[in-house]
Amino acid sequence: MSTESLIELDDIGKFYGNIIALQGVTTSVNAGEVTCVLGDNGAGKSTFIKILAGVHQHDAGDFRFEGESVRFSSPREALDHGIAAVYQDLAMVPLMSVWRNFFLGAEPSKGVWPIRWVDKKAASETARAEMAKMGIDIRDTEQPVGTLSGGERQSVAIARAVHFGAKVLILDEPTSALGVRQSGVVLKYILAAAERGLGVIFITHNPAHAFPVGDRFLILNRGKSLGNFAKAEITQAELTQKMSGGAELEQLQHELARATGN
Repeated sequence: MSTESLIELDDIGKFYGNIIALQGVTTSVNAGEVTCVLGDNGAGKSTFIKILAGVHQHDAGDFRFEGESVRFSSPREALDHGIAAVYQDLAMVPLMSVWRNFFLGAEPSKGVWPIRWVDKKAASETARAEMAKMGIDIRDTEQPVGTLSGGERQSVAIARAVHFGAKVLILDEPTSALGVRQSGVVLKYILAAAERGLGVIFITHNPAHAFPVGDRFLILNRGKSLGNFAKAEITQAELTQKMSGGAELEQLQHELARATGN
């Protein structure tokens, strides 16, 4: 497995006046590995994603992509560098077919300008083949994407990003609205993307989902980093405790025990 460094963040910060959205964040994303970013609501995960994806620019620190300091001015610029973000809404049209959602405006075409048309056969076969490479079996690419399960829709979005040349894949809470089985399906596709050489950034609030697939763990709390750990440096129990607030969680447990008389 490759360990080529794709993204290096050193003491990254983002401020809105006196409000600290993100401060002191340091981590790395390597090709063929999964970097998990954990935190509860309001931890700074959304700001983190937006800086990497070119929606916002950082105000402090150094953001390096493939060894070069960068400051993306737009999502298009980040995407041109190979950073693709898959958000919770997946940017899909439920009533459109799987293959149309796979391409979304970048469909292969036939003919000679000014008379050109979409090559439906090539688009359908390409979508099916690319998803098969990820271990995704979609029997009918003509079916509306809205008929797929949540895990299957996530898999289409992941395969789409890989096909269009992503080097870094950012997944925003891909398992948050899924059941146990479908979450397992998505985690399998996350590993498949890493095995194909992508650097995967897995945003989640669930340590039980992060630990089995993660190679590195960045923990955020109220915009600040609580640590950046390689897998060998932390256990799942320690990861859960740090993310949950440690002493604050223990105090809450004691208060609940007193309230229930246990």
